[in-house]
Amino acid sequence: MAYNQFTLDDVKRKLGLTVREVEGAFADAPPVAPSAWLTETLQEGTALALSYATEKGRSEWIIAPVLLEMRRQRRGELAVFSGAEFDVDASRGLTGFCDWIVTRSPELFSIEAPVIAVVEAKNENFRQGVPQCIAEMYAARIFNERRERPRRFIYGVVTTGDIWRFLRMEGDVVTIDVSAYYLREIDRVLGVLRSMTAPETPVIEARPTT
Repeated sequence: MAYNQFTLDDVKRKLGLTVREVEGAFADAPPVAPSAWLTETLQEGTALALSYATEKGRSEWIIAPVLLEMRRQRRGELAVFSGAEFDVDASRGLTGFCDWIVTRSPELFSIEAPVIAVVEAKNENFRQGVPQCIAEMYAARIFNERRERPRRFIYGVVTTGDIWRFLRMEGDVVTIDVSAYYLREIDRVLGVLRSMTAPETPVIEARPTT
């Protein structure tokens, strides 16, 4: 088993996680204005990515620039890894490659704790991307604990490039924000990413769906 084989039932039954679907879990994150560089890059890159209509195209032309902007906003305090192998616990299927990993460490040659966010790029298939991302978040928590650098929250992102969805793990509870964030509202996307990468992120009260 590997990350990309997990289902939502697997993360509940095999990993012992509780999953909550919440509306507006990250709605209070202050928006962050994009730089002129990102605005110009996305204007051209989005047209290319959407014309290709492939996961790879969206990852290269949309997601990569957004994550680079996030790193620039944090003045190089973060490292961003693309297509990184993240083998944490083979006995529980926590192995494989992650589309993107974000760490609170400037080291670029190896993944160092704490891993704070995992990004899964999925081509219009959130049902597959969400459980895969949750499994990677669980692995990130173990990774941090083994290095004696635990974090209260582990964050995850599942995105097509155009649509962004955000997740938060606290203990054994995973909160999925069912609200969609769109690329045309890039300031809101950047705002959530910035809140996820803060040294200490305050708890954001969520509104359960009915």
